[in-house]
Amino acid sequence: VHSTLCYLVIVLAVMVAHMAVSSQAGRCACAGQRPSSRHGMGSSLRLVACHATPAAASSSSSSAPSTSGRNASARGGDDLGSNKVPVAMTMTADVYAYLLKHTREPEVLAKLRAETASVHGSHMQITPEQGQLLALLVEVTGAKKAIEVGVFTGYSSLAVAMALPPGGKLVALDKDAGTMAMARRYWQEAGVADKVVDMLGPALDSLNKVLETEGPDSYDFAFIDADKRVYWQYYELLLKLVRPGGLIVVDNVLFYGKVADPNVTDKATAALRDFNERVMKDERVSLSIIPVGDGVALCRKR
Repeated sequence: VHSTLCYLVIVLAVMVAHMAVSSQAGRCACAGQRPSSRHGMGSSLRLVACHATPAAASSSSSSAPSTSGRNASARGGDDLGSNKVPVAMTMTADVYAYLLKHTREPEVLAKLRAETASVHGSHMQITPEQGQLLALLVEVTGAKKAIEVGVFTGYSSLAVAMALPPGGKLVALDKDAGTMAMARRYWQEAGVADKVVDMLGPALDSLNKVLETEGPDSYDFAFIDADKRVYWQYYELLLKLVRPGGLIVVDNVLFYGKVADPNVTDKATAALRDFNERVMKDERVSLSIIPVGDGVALCRKR
């Protein structure tokens, strides 16, 4: 009987200690974290508990909790405190399908996207939510003149041209005559061919020609989605062409996540890393990089 009572006392002591630790962990859990159901992520989101230290235990309850893992990785080691988990960090197929379901894609754009799926290099086409974003940006900026570097089969140019007001103009630059012909066909079908001026040939030559004929500060909006190794040169020429207050949108700045992987060293990835570092420090523009599509940099000329 004595040994049984001792055993029960030990078990109860362990249980009490466990409850105390659990209670402390609960108080230390990262504040501000939303339940996973809010983001539609199911079990893919995890609450990150804070490790209590003697110093932390004695500090004021109003002090910000420390976090590790999720927040540290989000900023390369910087502590973001108790910020919410961005949905981009745990995007699932179901969530992306939900996003597409709530993306306004005109029928002609959906038709173009379906046809492009059978074209070599179809992965180069922007996503529907990017097309919707481009159209919205054209409307918000009140753009009347736009220029695009890299047309491919025409999805982005069509989205932009359809958003331009009557009398608006889009200059579309590409060196591939085959895909440009497909783009022309859809501009015509959508009834915006009169807004689009296409230029075949190396984009740098075409940009210099436009700058020479139309002069600086002559465009409201620009979109770059072409040779990644030449992004900075495109950007510099467009900074001359776009007016103060105008917008330069740059695609692929996250490049399938390769820019964040130091083991990836191909020329395109290295060029995008260089672009991102340089534009981050460029005081000539206001900047926001957003995780839409393959990563988009929004650069407003000051």
